[in-house]
Amino acid sequence: MASTPNTGFMSRLMLRKSVAQVQHETETSQLKRTLGPWNLVFLGIGCIIGAGIFVRTGNAAALHAGPAVLLSFLIAGVVCALAGLCYAELSSTLPVSGSAYTYSYTTIGEFAAWVMGALLLLEYGLAASVVAVGWSGYVVSLLGDWGIVIPPEFTGPAGQALVRGGAPVLDAAGNPVTTIFNLPAFLICIALSALLVIGVSESAKVNNVIVAIKMTVIIAFILIVGWFVMQNFETYSQNWQPFIPEPTGEKGEFGWSGILRAASIVFFAYIGFEAVSTAGQEAKNPKRDLPFGIIGSLLVCTILYILVSIVMTMIVNYRELNVPDPVAVAVDALGPEWAWFAKTIKIGAIIGLTSVILVLMYGQTRIFYTMARDGLLPRVFSNVHPRFKTPWVNTILVGILTAVAAGFFDINTLGDMTSVGTLAAFGIVCLAVIWLRRTHPELPRGFKVPLYPVLPALGIVACFALIFTVESRVLQFFGWYVIGAIVLYFLYGMRNSLLQKGLMAGPAKPHDMPVYPEDQPGN
Repeated sequence: MASTPNTGFMSRLMLRKSVAQVQHETETSQLKRTLGPWNLVFLGIGCIIGAGIFVRTGNAAALHAGPAVLLSFLIAGVVCALAGLCYAELSSTLPVSGSAYTYSYTTIGEFAAWVMGALLLLEYGLAASVVAVGWSGYVVSLLGDWGIVIPPEFTGPAGQALVRGGAPVLDAAGNPVTTIFNLPAFLICIALSALLVIGVSESAKVNNVIVAIKMTVIIAFILIVGWFVMQNFETYSQNWQPFIPEPTGEKGEFGWSGILRAASIVFFAYIGFEAVSTAGQEAKNPKRDLPFGIIGSLLVCTILYILVSIVMTMIVNYRELNVPDPVAVAVDALGPEWAWFAKTIKIGAIIGLTSVILVLMYGQTRIFYTMARDGLLPRVFSNVHPRFKTPWVNTILVGILTAVAAGFFDINTLGDMTSVGTLAAFGIVCLAVIWLRRTHPELPRGFKVPLYPVLPALGIVACFALIFTVESRVLQFFGWYVIGAIVLYFLYGMRNSLLQKGLMAGPAKPHDMPVYPEDQPGN
């Protein structure tokens, strides 16, 4: 049973779940355990390989790092490795749905868990919107190759002037075209939320097929374009002159400042390993499989990112990559005889980005599910469909929220907001490892972070250092967002928390409902 809440204000904020409660939630969950170690690796790869390569790499290179964007990927990969090791330890110790939210709840306390839940909404829900916008760009480009034209007003965020080839698009009267709504991005979010309602087992099977296709396309891109560059190395090596462009004097524009800024841009594309840890209650052997999925997917994807960035910035000058489809631009540089390959790459990008949206939305629904079981969100979000055994109500809500964000906001704003939320969440996870080692050293751990406490401490410092490379307007939004989340906690979360009421957050009714006071005998 949960311990009786302490009436002290700080004690209430730091009230923690016991390890027994976490184990109870794992044992009583109605979610099916269908995911093996390779399912989890594919789950991670399905999330990581996507937006970083297909969408934001070009923006990061063209505006901030130049050819040195590969160093940005390396820096982001190292920071992610530090956080990934911490995730691996926590997921092997506390193998439950909810990921970093649950880790924070069990180590630092409920208030930290609530803040983490708010950060994860940026990390998953908003990231899904980012990728949906990129998906839309490739779809519009591919359909254009086939002579199918979507009205340009419905291919971008509200109120933004449409630019193609570096020049504004004009209507028949010669006026700049202003976009109203990104219809393709909206529709893909709605379609994938419907797939997730059907069930994680079915979704995982679809994801495995998508990842296999995507990996084939990525490797083909590296080999074919890389071979072409090597055959004409003297010509294309000029695109790396200089490797690190001279800084312009503006913060984050080239030089080492630009490399760090680009690292924060591409960072959000590495969150696939974190999505693996949200599958704790659906993994067949969590203590063994979760660390395998996290570290394996992160290692594979970091290598592929670096190889793609090398090939891309050699085949075309980095200044030409500030486009929504940089990989397609790189393939087009091979010449018209390779047009068939360019179309293949665009199709692969669309497939790849589809899997990323799927995994991100999946992770967000499981976080809402866990928070609802704890009473911090309305109980309806923990309702499990009687047939599909999925949290269908919150899956529909996540689909609507991500679809609206993707439809109305531009990719750079969404991406920067996602990066800040992700970095803050990763920093807290690194802190949670240190906290749990000090407060519960006796817990069995299937995996331990090496060189403790140096690596977790470096992870904290690295994550928060990258946060401050982001534009000030994004940091201001982030500050107000966190303040709003804190206010909501005191208005709703603290008042309805099952742990604050001394109740176990396990199921008591059909459809995996949590125990609420009014459900107790005599109420």
